[in-house]
Amino acid sequence: MKKVKMLLIVVSSGIAMISCHDEKQTKAENLVVAYEQYVDSLNAVAAKDVKEDWDSIESTYQRKKIAAKNALQELKNRADFEDKIVVSSDKYELYKASYIAEHPEKTKISSIRKALFKSKDIGKDMTFSWVDKTNILSVYDHFVSTVSTNKTLYSREDWDEIKLLYEALDTRKNMIEKEGLLMSDNTKIAKLKIKFASLYTLNRLEAKAEENAEVKE
Repeated sequence: MKKVKMLLIVVSSGIAMISCHDEKQTKAENLVVAYEQYVDSLNAVAAKDVKEDWDSIESTYQRKKIAAKNALQELKNRADFEDKIVVSSDKYELYKASYIAEHPEKTKISSIRKALFKSKDIGKDMTFSWVDKTNILSVYDHFVSTVSTNKTLYSREDWDEIKLLYEALDTRKNMIEKEGLLMSDNTKIAKLKIKFASLYTLNRLEAKAEENAEVKE
């Protein structure tokens, strides 16, 4: 009789453990699915018709993505769900680019651009037509000074946007040089470019490291 009771206890314990494991598996799968569904819900509405500010969308997205990534360790078929996360992440980046193009005034990027260029309208094509040989040094100086002041506030994505703007400004500089940029201004701009390169390399790495640490938590 005692052996029967012991056997029943062992079997019951085993069933409980399986049940607990299955519950964790299901919960983990649901978190990945919730991430997928959120991204799909964004794509279901044309970017131009979205009324919500991007900061709110980004916050919800990051929260769901982190939860989905943390859930992977509970999954048996982890590789399959990792692929789902990658696909959804790619979808989101495409959607984000579309949203930003349609709603530049509703994004953090808009405020960054305004700060870097004193609220000057740089346009979607970023040709910087208002920059000429008389003001280009002051534009570079303000750009680099602003980046230096706010370097600890920028995320990895912010740094990517800043680099994009910087390269567009550089393209404008190359055009102005052909028109006769002062040698003294060119020398000062060169020094500012060296300073920016250092700021960008170091601080983007730190921002990326912080982002990775948040995902692992």
